[in-house]
Amino acid sequence: MAPIPNGGPDARIDGQDPKSASPEAEGSSSFQRRRTSARIADKELLVRRRVQLLDEDGGATTKKRAPSSNTRTSASSENANNNNNHQQEQHSLTQIPINLGVAEETSTKPSATTLVAKSDHAKVKETLRLFNKHYLHFVQEEEKRCGKVEAEKKASKASKSKMMEVKEILYPGKRIGHIPGIDVGHQFYSRAEMVVVGFHSHWLNGIDYMGQSYSKGEYSNYTFPLAVAIVLSGMYEDDLDNAEDVVYTGQGGHNLTGDKRQIRDQVLERGNLALKNCVDQGVPVRVVRGHESRSSYCGKVYTYDGLYKVVQYWAEKGISGFTVFKYRLKRLEGQPLLTTNQVQFSYGRVPQSLSEIRGLVCEDITGGQENIPIPATNLVDDPPSHHNYVNEYDLCIWLNVPFYTDEGLSGYTYLKSIKAAKNVKLPPIAGGCNCVGSCVDSKTCSCARLNGLDFPYVHRDGGRLIEAKDVIYECGPKCGCGPACVNRTSQRGLKYRFEVFRTPKKGWAVRSWDFIPSGAPICEYTGILRRTEDVDSISGNDYIFDIDCVQTMKGLGGRERRSHNASVSEINSMDKHEDVSESVPEFCIDAGSSGNIARFINHSCGPNLFVQCVLHSHHDMKLARVMLFAADNIPPLQELTYDYGYALDSVLGPDGKVKQMNCYCGAADCRKRLF
Repeated sequence: MAPIPNGGPDARIDGQDPKSASPEAEGSSSFQRRRTSARIADKELLVRRRVQLLDEDGGATTKKRAPSSNTRTSASSENANNNNNHQQEQHSLTQIPINLGVAEETSTKPSATTLVAKSDHAKVKETLRLFNKHYLHFVQEEEKRCGKVEAEKKASKASKSKMMEVKEILYPGKRIGHIPGIDVGHQFYSRAEMVVVGFHSHWLNGIDYMGQSYSKGEYSNYTFPLAVAIVLSGMYEDDLDNAEDVVYTGQGGHNLTGDKRQIRDQVLERGNLALKNCVDQGVPVRVVRGHESRSSYCGKVYTYDGLYKVVQYWAEKGISGFTVFKYRLKRLEGQPLLTTNQVQFSYGRVPQSLSEIRGLVCEDITGGQENIPIPATNLVDDPPSHHNYVNEYDLCIWLNVPFYTDEGLSGYTYLKSIKAAKNVKLPPIAGGCNCVGSCVDSKTCSCARLNGLDFPYVHRDGGRLIEAKDVIYECGPKCGCGPACVNRTSQRGLKYRFEVFRTPKKGWAVRSWDFIPSGAPICEYTGILRRTEDVDSISGNDYIFDIDCVQTMKGLGGRERRSHNASVSEINSMDKHEDVSESVPEFCIDAGSSGNIARFINHSCGPNLFVQCVLHSHHDMKLARVMLFAADNIPPLQELTYDYGYALDSVLGPDGKVKQMNCYCGAADCRKRLF
């Protein structure tokens, strides 16, 4: 089956619509763009401020490079791949009036170190990433202590408690109405996630309410307790869920063994009284629905379905003969359509067979190279009369994707692994650990010592990276452990069902049919391994990925360091790379004519993936593998994206003038320009 190419005049340039690029950019034959493994979010203002402070302190030691048409990305101050970094300061939260429509904008104290304001959506994402980092750290501790099963049960509760202890809850004060940054349809993968962002503050209770402590200030005119949110999770036998019209059973009196039966009368107090007061005062509540999900570590996924008004309450004898309180809730008008009604996914229905795939243009772009086929779909353009392509050149012509190689014009070739150019000599294979079967003791494993006396992964979900690091040392060919070793997580190939699909403005894109947990490996960025100097003169190739592991580890070009657990000897060895420029790595990956699914993944200013440098067969950081990992829990059919890492005004043409290209990623914090 012929593979799907990308690029060219009718495809996206670094994930954007080429028609939106400036005429100067399109007309310049030497106009080049680079992707850098730093993947930094653009905070140019902060970078310039830091440079200014360095100049004032006399601490700047690096000379500025002269502008050129080949200027690489200047990394910004905040690394988008350090997905688990979070501002430690506690936000100052002001109580807000009831908001029945859109989310209320809130006022927060600006961070002393942040000059660029973050959106509410970005704050929510950062908080959830921090929670996932704590969760995976606790998973690792429990795996060491008592095995995998117990780890999964305890880590979520422990990570929530940790964030409460160090005051990292995003919105610790309870609010009436929508929560900023959480839209209708947002999915939580545990009760703990709702707690850490301040959406629903109870670990077990279905009703979240304000107590008497809220009777002063903004809410002094209300009678308390007052409910703010409920969870519909099927725990009560008397519940009736008709989507926009719900009959909700109050709390208390039911059997905690899981059979849902009432065993005693309910009492009109606490949450039950809080919902009754909502009826009397016309206060709406947030409604969350919980559904069974094998993807979630707690067995359920919780979807926010909007604000509901509690219109009626009464007491009656329930199915089991005990008194229960009932509350009728109606969904407020003017909100987005319900995204769930006892369905598994909120972003659409995953195809169950090839016959269900709409717009299918290729059944498998890998040509059978991957264990799991990757189909390509196009509902944007008019395809040829057939879709079972056997001639990859014909497919390239249809997609307007001419690629220039040393042999001339040719089609795109799927490349499962990196292939070195003739003039690139790979380093010798490094020595390995003496572990047998699988690496378990970080104190005796030599590979773990390189990672700071620990393993960077946990066993959960087939292997997940705990947090982004400068570089990761995995077990290699000379190690005594086998392929099941947790320290080989990124080497196991693709394990999710991916789809390449056409978009109206961004060309080709990638999404998964499966839920992807945070920290899960996605794929390696493959192509031809070349010397950077050899691709500088090539035009029309927008798939050059600079391997800038050394620059990232040394904090060059404005890069902010990640978690840094590599061995001291390895860090010191980087000082030998005196020839390494601040902005021009020595080697790059050219995926113009040969590459894998990674080359189809688009840019986003608010990405759900991050880039991680990995070493396993050798320890030369200038030739590290470039891996993509999940930064968030990613639901099925959500587009996969990472930050290409361009700083605004960093791309120059041959005349030395700044080039610009619009960004269409649609993220809440979109910078509006790719560069």
